[in-house]
Amino acid sequence: MRLLLDTHALLWFHDGNANLGAAAADAIEDPENDCYVSCGSIWEMAIKSSLDKLRLPAVLPRFVREYVVDAGFGLLGIELEHLSAVATLPHHHGDPFDRMLVAQALTEGWPLVSNESRLERYGISRVW
Repeated sequence: MRLLLDTHALLWFHDGNANLGAAAADAIEDPENDCYVSCGSIWEMAIKSSLDKLRLPAVLPRFVREYVVDAGFGLLGIELEHLSAVATLPHHHGDPFDRMLVAQALTEGWPLVSNESRLERYGISRVW
């Protein structure tokens, strides 16, 4: 199965943070699953780190290389279909990064690994 990781799920997984749900950790570690990180999450981390709201263990390009690509996670680009889906989403949630992840999960038909249960209002499958 292919899974799309929310930004916090990726960060908590790599930190070994106990806030990561057991089912989420199991799904990420399952060799049968292919895990993806959205370029929207990379963008979110870039913005938050530039505002000193997020401290990454390495500068962003190195973090992406070592903690995403070299760790075996795929990168999911932002495609026109994803942007079109964002434009038609109901406004259950105002965070633009979460809305992009929801649009990508819906478009790709992949579950979203996230602790945000309110995202289920969009009809996505969520693992936590």
